[in-house]
Amino acid sequence: MRKFIGNSFLFAVFTVIVYLLLIAAYGVMPKKMYKNINYATGAYGHMFSRMSEVKQTKDVDILFLGSSHSYRGFNPQYFSGYKTFNLGSSAQTPIQTNLLLKRYLHQLNPKTIVYEVYPISLSIDGVESSSDIIANDKNDFLSAEMATKINHITTYNTLLYGFYRDMFSLNKSFMEPKKIGFDTYVPGGYVERTVSFYKPKNNSLQRAYHIQANQLKAFEENMVLIKRSGIQLILVQAPVPSTVYNSYSNNDYYDSLMNSFSVPYYNFNKLLALNDSLHFYDSSHLNQIGVKIFNEKLLEKLQ
Repeated sequence: MRKFIGNSFLFAVFTVIVYLLLIAAYGVMPKKMYKNINYATGAYGHMFSRMSEVKQTKDVDILFLGSSHSYRGFNPQYFSGYKTFNLGSSAQTPIQTNLLLKRYLHQLNPKTIVYEVYPISLSIDGVESSSDIIANDKNDFLSAEMATKINHITTYNTLLYGFYRDMFSLNKSFMEPKKIGFDTYVPGGYVERTVSFYKPKNNSLQRAYHIQANQLKAFEENMVLIKRSGIQLILVQAPVPSTVYNSYSNNDYYDSLMNSFSVPYYNFNKLLALNDSLHFYDSSHLNQIGVKIFNEKLLEKLQ
């Protein structure tokens, strides 16, 4: 029996060592061999540039939070007179927002937070956004806490690889270009896209948002964290093409959920009359013409 226990222990140690070596080999092995790791520094959305800049930023007037609707939707040039920073990220869910608030809220010390609350952000698992943050920011206890909340093998593996790269400073020499494809990084966390236009499709499909319990719990925690900090908070649902917005059957339910938090909430799908073909570049995001209209209306609300 003692020999069996000893052999089992040795086998477990051997397995862990081999597992960690395979994780570390991710950077040099063909990516198709690693379906459960998603580590991509500077891959999309200029997250690396944003995370590099935030570490040098303090005491802002307005902090923007949320998904790509945030970092592509709030242009600092339309908030002249305010010092702003955008902590949005692709597919950011409340679980990732929670990490970013705990990591940077005290340092940024904003007077106002504009929290973009795209309904899909509360309806997805957060694996994509967790990998994005792990690969483009530092990794610490908060990263591990985020991984346990996501509880997905891809996030765990990506985090282990992230710790490995951080340990040996393998991202130290990485430089992200200011312009990548159609996107240009603007200081303050914004990404400006070359103007293009969306071609709407007939959308007769009826669907509904399915709010994830763990995302709603994280969102509630974010509300408490911000309110306790004494920061003015505004919730904003950024506009999407009307053909997309109207395809969801429970928009009113989502509005009532946001209004239940007793802070100002604005659904700009109902406040703006935008044209799907003129003001969007895809089925989810405003083009620069639409961003200007959206931001000017938001600024009215802020003032």
